[in-house]
Amino acid sequence: MTSTVFDSALFRDMFGTAEMRAVFSDQALVGRYLEAEAALARAQARLDIIPDEAAAAIDAASRSIEIDYETLRHETEIVGYPILPLVHQLAKAAGEAGRYVHWGATTQDIMDTATVLQIRAALVVVDRDLRAVRAVLADLARKYRDTPMAGRTHLQQALPITFGYKAAVWLSSIDRHIERLAQALPRILLGEFSGAAGTLASIGTAGLEVQRLYCEELGLHQPPITWHVARDGLAEAVTLLGLITGTLGKIATDVMIMSATEFGEVSEPFVPGRGASSTMPQKRNPISSELILAAAKAVRQHVATMLDGMIHDFERATGPWHLEWVSLPESFHLTASALANAKFMLTGLVVHEDRMRANLDLTHGLIVAEAVMMAAAPVLGRQHAHDVVYDACRKAIEGGGDLADILAGTPEVMAALGGKDGIRRYCDPTNYLGLCGEMVDRVLRARPL
Repeated sequence: MTSTVFDSALFRDMFGTAEMRAVFSDQALVGRYLEAEAALARAQARLDIIPDEAAAAIDAASRSIEIDYETLRHETEIVGYPILPLVHQLAKAAGEAGRYVHWGATTQDIMDTATVLQIRAALVVVDRDLRAVRAVLADLARKYRDTPMAGRTHLQQALPITFGYKAAVWLSSIDRHIERLAQALPRILLGEFSGAAGTLASIGTAGLEVQRLYCEELGLHQPPITWHVARDGLAEAVTLLGLITGTLGKIATDVMIMSATEFGEVSEPFVPGRGASSTMPQKRNPISSELILAAAKAVRQHVATMLDGMIHDFERATGPWHLEWVSLPESFHLTASALANAKFMLTGLVVHEDRMRANLDLTHGLIVAEAVMMAAAPVLGRQHAHDVVYDACRKAIEGGGDLADILAGTPEVMAALGGKDGIRRYCDPTNYLGLCGEMVDRVLRARPL
């Protein structure tokens, strides 16, 4: 029986992906433990701390061992950690060489290193999917570079923009996340081998060299000092996921609102039955966006948990470490889900350009009040132009008239803007798109690391 959305046959592919589950499965985690133990043996053999043949036997056993998971589970519950029970099985599988398994290490060395190895594999997936989302957003920004629509502030129409501009704003955040990920790797991908209190006393003067070779064997960075209780690297990893899903949540929110019947400017891809209602046949709910937003909100809570978990006591903590066991894998599952849904949703996004254009006319010209004000300002002065146009807007709102018609009845505006033709020109929202196109081009020319 399953108990959470992450292992539920019904929900697991809505809140994660098979690929990410494989990264954080029990089998993969135990495999990382074994990988770390074998790397430690190889590193120590290179320095003649343990015999070469012992390291070879341990390495071979780590690859061929058949784990008794029921025994491992039972003993983990007793010990509180899985490494001692696993070392028992590995040592037995290695035969005579088993006496050298886990030489000078402590449980957290192996568990932390395994976690980092998992994170490395998971971040490869995240980076790949971020770049895929980037490519889709770049296509949208390019295609709709000059497609006018209403820009909105405080949920009210503000000024005209283009849909390509909106997509480019989304894209710019994704670019920064790709850069953040690359820049964070040296801080996150640190090996851990420091011994019981982090001093490497169990190895003696060769400790730092063993640590260096251990990290080299695993392709990880050697830390300058133990990080048993300095958890900023792992907290940064989850915080990065919080930033990524935060951006995806913003995109999803925009799409959901723009999909509302009253807006009708975009629709999620049509798949028969997707987003259907059990009672309302007409419904086409934005399911992908809803899942993205849910993931973003859940990851945000894990970010807070990881930050809380940074507060460890003395040289080994009495509980905060365990929080990571919950928050790290769940954050990656949720991020994978959000990225997968974003790729699906954005790739097939239906853009209703005619509805965007129609919505620009909902306010009968009010959306370009700033354009009229700024055009009249050189003649009337900025404040007086504001007051005149403000009064015209009030009349349009209260009387329901068209702003251009009301302005045409204002002699000083007529004179300032060059008559009715000038007023019509300035009241056309497609003539007040600012530098939307140029900004889109700037974003498209940028290339993340």
